[in-house]
Amino acid sequence: MTPHFDLIGMAVTDMGRTLDFYRRLGLAIPPGAEREPHVEITLDNGVRLAWDAVEMVRTFNPGYTPATGSPRMNLAFRCADPAEVDRWYAELTAAGHHGHLPPWDAFWGQRYAVLHDPDGNGVDLFAPLDGA
Repeated sequence: MTPHFDLIGMAVTDMGRTLDFYRRLGLAIPPGAEREPHVEITLDNGVRLAWDAVEMVRTFNPGYTPATGSPRMNLAFRCADPAEVDRWYAELTAAGHHGHLPPWDAFWGQRYAVLHDPDGNGVDLFAPLDGA
């Protein structure tokens, strides 16, 4: 048997702010989770998404140092339509989250935008353009 993809894990510096960001994107994160050092949910497709406080990561990896610079991967969220890309981008940036690339019509046939979560991880919003 080969391994199967099961979980995306992220180290976070501010659990409350991070979970607020992902709750705003519609993820069902239990109330009170922001007080935990490890939070994990299962997405509709069965993949798990987890957040660990940096302090928690250092309990088993004492030399852990969060990465700096540009993200090397992004989480991508499909929106219902191009207007939803604009709406979610506006809502998240109005809430104080970092908008990296405002919505645009990409040459590959999608309305696209890029934000950063509170730890600088890339988060893409996209929807097919009409007729694409």
